[in-house]
Amino acid sequence: MKIAIGADHGGFDLKERLAAFLRKQGHTVIDVGAYDDRPSDYPDFALAVAGKVLGKKAVRGILVCGSGVGACIAANKIPGIRAAVSHDTFSAHQGVEDDAMNVLCLGARIIGPQLAEEVVAAYINARFSHAARHRRRLQKVKKIEDKA
Repeated sequence: MKIAIGADHGGFDLKERLAAFLRKQGHTVIDVGAYDDRPSDYPDFALAVAGKVLGKKAVRGILVCGSGVGACIAANKIPGIRAAVSHDTFSAHQGVEDDAMNVLCLGARIIGPQLAEEVVAAYINARFSHAARHRRRLQKVKKIEDKA
């Protein structure tokens, strides 16, 4: 699977570890930065990851900042992106299965690296269920997005 990954300075170290983890699992990683731990701004990376997902250069995206919250807020401003902060494996796979989440957000100051790998694996291995109730709810979300 092609996965876009990005992080600000607060998430840089975890992003690097997760990129290596994903490559080891056989995934293609599109790293949109940051490329070092100098101060940087999470909205820039949210936009870059979203661009890869929406442009179909990547199937899924991952964003890492200090808490995961800022990157998630920025990503969700972009029509077509369904981002969520997930620091547990259940919400990581359930967000995809039920809500068609396409960007996972993690907080490097919140989650440890081993658990982050487990959460990413749960997210990457999950598939949207296409159950009628989930399709209906996704359509309602899209209508909200269209009105905005």
